[in-house]
Amino acid sequence: MDNIDIPGFAQSLVSVWATAVAYFAQPWTFYQILMIAACYLAGRLVSLKVEPWLEDRARIIKGRPGLLRVIIAVMRRVNWVFFLIFLAITRAVVLELTWPSRTYLLALALALGSAWLAISVSSRIIHNKSLARLISLAIFAYVALGILDLRPEATAFLEQTAIQIGDLRISALFVLRTVIVTTTFLWIANLLGTFFESRINVVDDLSPSFKVLAGKVVKIGLIAIALMMTLSSTGIDLTALTVFSGAVGVGIGFGLQKVVSNFISGVIILMDRSIKPGDTIALGETFGWIRELRARFVSVITRDGREYLIPNEDFITQQVVNWSFSDKLVRLDVEFGVSYDSDPHQVARLAIDAAASVARVLGTPLPVCWMTAFGSSSLDFKLRFWISDPQAGLTNVRGQVLLAMWDIFKENGVNIPFPHREIIMRTPVEVVQAAHHQAGDKPEADPEAPAKP
Repeated sequence: MDNIDIPGFAQSLVSVWATAVAYFAQPWTFYQILMIAACYLAGRLVSLKVEPWLEDRARIIKGRPGLLRVIIAVMRRVNWVFFLIFLAITRAVVLELTWPSRTYLLALALALGSAWLAISVSSRIIHNKSLARLISLAIFAYVALGILDLRPEATAFLEQTAIQIGDLRISALFVLRTVIVTTTFLWIANLLGTFFESRINVVDDLSPSFKVLAGKVVKIGLIAIALMMTLSSTGIDLTALTVFSGAVGVGIGFGLQKVVSNFISGVIILMDRSIKPGDTIALGETFGWIRELRARFVSVITRDGREYLIPNEDFITQQVVNWSFSDKLVRLDVEFGVSYDSDPHQVARLAIDAAASVARVLGTPLPVCWMTAFGSSSLDFKLRFWISDPQAGLTNVRGQVLLAMWDIFKENGVNIPFPHREIIMRTPVEVVQAAHHQAGDKPEADPEAPAKP
């Protein structure tokens, strides 16, 4: 590490501490502390009455979640709002009655409290509570150092805390600035990418696949621009990173090959438009409809409510059945049989009428019914009909058609046969004789039978 001027920074802290001790030794300092405590207690008591009233008014707001989040954030900190109001009034009164130097602690508490309230409320736009709290504390620390006039000393200390790697000098201030700038630029890029992606999705003239592809390209482009702006603003010399380029390349080649493969496969899928959101597909034993296309996987929802995240590579290397690739029309078959005493012409007409009575069965193309075979115990038929919403299920529409056929067959006296089996019963003597006959033995004579003359 470089030589860190710790005594200089420590001397600044000691000087600040000595000034604070001398200030707190004065009587008016304790008066100001009591005023701050009284203002906080008053704000707390008032908030207990006002917060339920604000909560009832907030429940009226509908359809504006962003505004509601800000109102709730302010409502949860209404005690701080009243505390700052009472503190500002108290400082103004004291400032009129005595010297300005006797309101320094009041002014300091008012500035720090206002900064914390503004930062904590504005951080509510971040949905992750832990991240929002971390960012709030970091911003408040920066603002507090400025209010206390300690920012130059803290900056000099962080700048002197550094390590040297060849020609590259990495200080604590550089790391902190890089993290803040990178996080800020990436957050703005992601926010803009989400906004442009939502605007692209509402354009009716674009196909679903092109909407997804355009949204991903815009978001990736904004992230790339954010990274370049980060490198430019932090002053990183890319030539200093050439030492790590070989190891990073090997790591990407071996460790991230599946990630890169799925990413490239996702781009190919979006470009050739083989699948798109809303398509009904079958891949292996998975049958469902596509909910979303991601950079690494495809989200497929099945009829039982399960959501499968299938890697993009599987849609390139395996056989995929897309039930709605060129159109959403799907033909279904229902096989059945009727008894031999039925009129096959009438059966075909009744089956077509039964299929047409189901709401999901299309009228164009028309349902058809063909006799396919003379079965062992029935006349065999095959009913074919078309639907346009396979994502709504296949088994349920087949069941509806079968129930409609059952009802119409019952009304017109058409019977659905069931297999018949014929059983021949033999007496024990006949069974024994048949067994001996098959074995080639002569049957024994009956001792009670009369003798032949």
